[in-house]
Amino acid sequence: MGENQSLAPLPQLTLAEWHAFVATGNQDLLAPLLSEHMVFRSPIVQSPIPGRAAAILVLTTVVQIFENFRYHRAFVAGSHDAALEFAANIGKWQLKGIDLIKFNAAGEMIEFEVMIRPIKALQALADEIGNRIGPQLAQLKGAAPAPH
Repeated sequence: MGENQSLAPLPQLTLAEWHAFVATGNQDLLAPLLSEHMVFRSPIVQSPIPGRAAAILVLTTVVQIFENFRYHRAFVAGSHDAALEFAANIGKWQLKGIDLIKFNAAGEMIEFEVMIRPIKALQALADEIGNRIGPQLAQLKGAAPAPH
């Protein structure tokens, strides 16, 4: 661990654009940040959700559900891995979470994994996501190509 850990320049640009997306909810900002072959790991379902379309659907929905969303800290592990600690509210529930993001050489997000606590807030999120995009998400998961 001798050298100073910092993200490579392209992932840094992607992260800056990600913060712009989170602040505005503008879906047009999100698509270019995600690899076509990205994998999204939700705290709600066990199996990973492959493909850019599903990730866009989930992420744009989540930014609408979360109230008072804010990032507190960022942790960097090597040139292509970051963890972002966040807090938000869903109705009466306060939650804390971590976004674990892996970038490819082009700076695109290739893996995005979300962890959230406590379980009551996670259940509230699961219910909201199910109500808003449950059928579309199931369809996208069914249509996604199997990982090689």
